[in-house]
Amino acid sequence: MTHVTEGPIAGPRPTSPLVRPRKADRRAQSGANQYDLGSFNEATIIETIRQAGVISRTEVAERTGLTQQSVSRILRVLLDRGLVVEGEQVRTEQVGKPRTTVRLRAEAAHAAGVLADPTSLTFVLSDLDGGMVDRRVVDLGADVSPNALVDLIGDSIDDMVDASGIEPESFLGVGVATPGPITPDGSLLELPLSRSWRNVPLRDMLEARLGCPVIVQKDGEAAAVGERWVGRTKRSGDFVFLYFGTGIGSGLVLNGDVYRGISSNAGEFGQLCAIRVGRTDDDGRPVLVRECNPTAALPEIAKELGYAGPATTYRELCEEVGKGEAHAVAAAEQIASVIAQGAVALIDLLDLPLMVIGGPVFEPELQELVVSEISREVNAVPTAHSARKVRVERSVLQGEAGALGAASSIFHNTFAPRMGRMQGSMAL
Repeated sequence: MTHVTEGPIAGPRPTSPLVRPRKADRRAQSGANQYDLGSFNEATIIETIRQAGVISRTEVAERTGLTQQSVSRILRVLLDRGLVVEGEQVRTEQVGKPRTTVRLRAEAAHAAGVLADPTSLTFVLSDLDGGMVDRRVVDLGADVSPNALVDLIGDSIDDMVDASGIEPESFLGVGVATPGPITPDGSLLELPLSRSWRNVPLRDMLEARLGCPVIVQKDGEAAAVGERWVGRTKRSGDFVFLYFGTGIGSGLVLNGDVYRGISSNAGEFGQLCAIRVGRTDDDGRPVLVRECNPTAALPEIAKELGYAGPATTYRELCEEVGKGEAHAVAAAEQIASVIAQGAVALIDLLDLPLMVIGGPVFEPELQELVVSEISREVNAVPTAHSARKVRVERSVLQGEAGALGAASSIFHNTFAPRMGRMQGSMAL
């Protein structure tokens, strides 16, 4: 199983006096620099192979526009590095030798993903294909201190990686997905998690503790990156990810890359809903919309609507929705209706063809109701609705979107084609 986080990978930081350094620094073992792609063409070929899964050399040349000679030369390098392996020979209708296929070697690279939620930490270790090698959940006590949090994350990742038996040099880094807001350098701000976590330089502390690259980003952004990485050709275009976690958030993939914004906080969703449904204070400012926190809102709204059954928790109320209990269904419909209005605002603003929905609290009993409501609204209300058809689909990562997305961010940052690589290649 796998989890990942998005964001620029910073170089390892000096050991912080705030945290206990790892017993054996992973910096010396990490493969973070092993696959430091200096060529945009290398990254483009890797991306083409990743999307296809299995592909022939000829098809790589056709899809990238590179010459056969360039493709062969770059593939030799990637084969020597162990990042790519050759597969079966495929015969075609044309006369000549069978085509040799290539694919990424899943075990060539690994990353850890961490989803930090109010009550628990979810850890995954992912291979390069997005396959989960390991998954663990650790419950959090009340008001965990920053130092205790960093040690808990560090110890858990050490144990998970060591127990996996993976090659140490294949481990590229750690992605952390967390509710926002955050800062561009990976510090936590006013998080709805723990008062003691606020203004904590989490990335610096974790890099000092683990001795490897760390990415800290918002959970919705991480989910979008994971969806792009694992979704292959299904998610190769532009889309927005609507994330059900600690509140509702979103992540954007535009032109093959995640869009974070100048402060790394793109995708804030709650105020869009508030404005769309007209919930403002006396000064006209948008207020917190409880429907954008479904885990708290579903039990509360169901009770207000007359639910008198035994269910009290979010999970229990979702089960009631699945059974068709009228009050629970009505509460879920109210939540879906409000969230759909925020989705309308996103589509109206960005003119995107696809909205993906997922996250750890996007429960199976809610999925059909939510997808149906959002699909109806985004294809009926926006100004340009008659000019396009917006697809609304469930995430390929399902409930693992946050953690797997965090891990995938390490792969995305390491291997995805970027303009900086193109400029570097042109300068050579």
